[in-house]
Amino acid sequence: MSTPAVPALTAAETLVLTRRVTTLSVGVAAVLIVIKGAAWLSGHSVAMLASLADSSLDLVASLITFYAVRYAAVPPDAEHRFGHGKAEAFASLTQGGLVFASAALIGQEAIRAFARTEPPEHGAIGVGVMVASIVLTLLLIRAQTEVTKKTRSVAVSGDRAHYAADLASNAVSLIGIGAASLLHLPWVDAAAGLVVALWLLWGAIGVFREAAHQLMDHELPLEDRERIIALMTADARVLGVHQVRTRASGPYMHVQAHMDLDPGLPLSVAHAVMVAAEKRVLEAFPAADILLHPDPRGAAEPHGGAFGEAPPH
Repeated sequence: MSTPAVPALTAAETLVLTRRVTTLSVGVAAVLIVIKGAAWLSGHSVAMLASLADSSLDLVASLITFYAVRYAAVPPDAEHRFGHGKAEAFASLTQGGLVFASAALIGQEAIRAFARTEPPEHGAIGVGVMVASIVLTLLLIRAQTEVTKKTRSVAVSGDRAHYAADLASNAVSLIGIGAASLLHLPWVDAAAGLVVALWLLWGAIGVFREAAHQLMDHELPLEDRERIIALMTADARVLGVHQVRTRASGPYMHVQAHMDLDPGLPLSVAHAVMVAAEKRVLEAFPAADILLHPDPRGAAEPHGGAFGEAPPH
């Protein structure tokens, strides 16, 4: 399945979307803490206390993402000349760790549940809180999914995976209650828990992979690279490009390339050709940072440096 092209969003437009959805994430976590805290105070349920602690952890995780997307959009400074975009990847790693931990805990509890012969007990208030949690979390995940499609934010993607863990946990609890009450099958709760734990584990691996790609300067998707190269070479005076290097960093992308030009072109004309190429790329990728180097076709000396002989494409 191919990766869709990056939408034409500027860094400022991306920040507006990520700010909005991370604020929503913090708000949902705060609301869940309030209603779960009230439910615990009314019945002093240990299960509700555990759920309250989980939502408190959600709030901490959401706050990490809340600040990460804002810090990632801070302009470059003297100490970070490539910007601060990788703050998103670090936040995503944190979220991936939380999802992994959730999967382990749910799996452990599911295995223990197989030994139980009695169905799980939940009061009416507890069931109501779980239903409210599912509804709020589902709405949040839907908003996060839309933002992730538009921005490819790894921090928001990690936060979404974390809330998906909560959604699955609450849904499994309700499935267990229904199966135990209506079908008299208490083992369904444990079996569903194991399935969810495995699903969350796979999701955590995906979050780790996305974060690692940014931290390790993985190339952009092939479709984006090909589009960038096509835009650079759209001018007939550009005889080719090589040493094309691309990477993502939070809301930004970095593009470097060597451009083959006619050796007889005056420097001012060569400069104009490269500026025009940059503008074409920026029209399609407004958040790109572009660095082009002119090479006289057929007369260029080999480049040195650690990556001077890197693969051309």
